[in-house]
Amino acid sequence: MSAPSHLRVERPSDGVALLTLDNPDMRNAMSDEMTSAWVSAVAELAADKDLRAVVVTGEGSAFCSGGNTSWIASEPDATVDELRTRMLPFYRSWLAIRTLEVPTIAAVNGPAIGAGLCLALACDLRYAARGARLGVPFVKLGMHAGMGGTHLLPEVVGEAHARDLLLTGRVVDADEALRLGLVSRVLEPATFLDDVLEIAAGVAASAPIATRLTTLALRDGGHTDLETALQWEALAQPVTLATEDLQEGIRASKEKRPPQFRGR
Repeated sequence: MSAPSHLRVERPSDGVALLTLDNPDMRNAMSDEMTSAWVSAVAELAADKDLRAVVVTGEGSAFCSGGNTSWIASEPDATVDELRTRMLPFYRSWLAIRTLEVPTIAAVNGPAIGAGLCLALACDLRYAARGARLGVPFVKLGMHAGMGGTHLLPEVVGEAHARDLLLTGRVVDADEALRLGLVSRVLEPATFLDDVLEIAAGVAASAPIATRLTTLALRDGGHTDLETALQWEALAQPVTLATEDLQEGIRASKEKRPPQFRGR
């Protein structure tokens, strides 16, 4: 019998991959087994030419309670260099989701705390179930933020809100998260995952080349200035104008029917 991977990978519809953090007894904390399975899953998805969108969610009542910090408390004599050598690969393993050139969606079904929220922040879109709670209470544990939190959080909510959340360590509910821009929508728990998967299916049905290039344009806060954005768009838009999908999109619009994009 194989060891538990603490991660499920499913294909709920064409072009959509669903990654479910599956360690509900530990509120989906990032165990070594889960981390290893995550790295393998992301590598497989990166090689999948039919992939169009990825959804990440949690099994049970939580999205992700963050890193498994029990080993830190159990190794009080670990040196700074030993800890740094362990932390960097851990961060990079989970942030590998940003290497996928398709839209990634965090379906925050329950608490997303610390590194768990950073994982959601690493995704392109975030939707929360009503009642979910989100926060980065690192300072309340006596530690500095990790997992890219000091970069990802200001990128998503702006510097003022990021300072508030990181320096107070307070946890917010889904409705406040929406007001802060931490999530894009709050959805009802009863149909939450189905609703997010429907959104993902809609993303997957869009023109793949245009969606991929738009996703890349918006990563890491987008281009540094307007001129850089214009230079990118002056290449990326002609790439899409030369595709068969563009002609299909125009035909479908004239014929008042859904387009059938093929990624070429």
